[in-house]
Amino acid sequence: MNQEENIRNFSIIAHIDHGKSTLADRFLELTNTVEKRKMHSQYLDTMELEQERGITIKMQPVRMEYTLNNISYILNLIDTPGHVDFTYEVSRSLACVESAVLLVDAVKGIQAQTLANYYLAKKQNLIIIPVINKIDLPNARIEEVENELAALTQVKKEDIIKISAKNNINIEKLLIEIIKRTPPPTIKKKPQLQALIFDSFYDKFKGVIAYVRVFEGTLKINEKIKFLGTKAVGEVLELGYLKPELKPEKEIKSGEIGYLATGIKDLSKIKIGDTISHLNESAEPLAGYEEPKPVVFASFYPINADEFELLRQSLFKIKLSDASLY
Repeated sequence: MNQEENIRNFSIIAHIDHGKSTLADRFLELTNTVEKRKMHSQYLDTMELEQERGITIKMQPVRMEYTLNNISYILNLIDTPGHVDFTYEVSRSLACVESAVLLVDAVKGIQAQTLANYYLAKKQNLIIIPVINKIDLPNARIEEVENELAALTQVKKEDIIKISAKNNINIEKLLIEIIKRTPPPTIKKKPQLQALIFDSFYDKFKGVIAYVRVFEGTLKINEKIKFLGTKAVGEVLELGYLKPELKPEKEIKSGEIGYLATGIKDLSKIKIGDTISHLNESAEPLAGYEEPKPVVFASFYPINADEFELLRQSLFKIKLSDASLY
């Protein structure tokens, strides 16, 4: 069996407060990715505000390992935000995975971001794994929510997995189903390197550190690389996996998710959604994900009808697209 056949890349998507971070905690515990003495709730939510408010703002990737039927699997999970303001974060994570766990609260049922995230995942042609969480609560509407979720996803009710992330009910069953239902990465065995940047942060010593999904080829330490969108050139100073802390390795192979220290100090040269290739190769850029559309909201309150008409004409003169006045 080739290595990529043992890789499973997936995200957890849901409306806010439906239990994504708690489920991610259970996966980390089950796979022994984090030592018990270091484990705490919302482990992947590293920002102070996330811990304080109990919400996920930044998506966070983590590499886990799990053995099923004597086969060792690499599981790359990307935990995503649930609030509508962070849909951009969700779209970036979905460009890097093959399946999405659609998590729904057994009490609240399907809500706005449940639908929005579901359609984002369908647009990416991902495998959807529907899951009902919080089944242990006394006011859980399990059968009703099960019917709603089956109607939305067109999945048989018996294929909807029911769990309690808080009380560790059916978590291992869900992880096994993720392995079974998520297809391994499709590798076309092209000679050129193609790696998608889906997030980044700045380190004063290592420069911009990019989170990448390698679709084709292999990234190796000390290689010269180029960024197809910005035309920037750099060198692989360090790379490795997210465990979830940065763990240096010698290479990242096709189908895998990891990080890359570029040494580049100019943030404008590392664009999220850009494609990395080797310096002397002629690789094509990846499709990436949907770019956000900048929008400015403004309210105008003319005193009389003449001023309103003047304002409307001015907006058309400066060619503001989709301008609406109420």
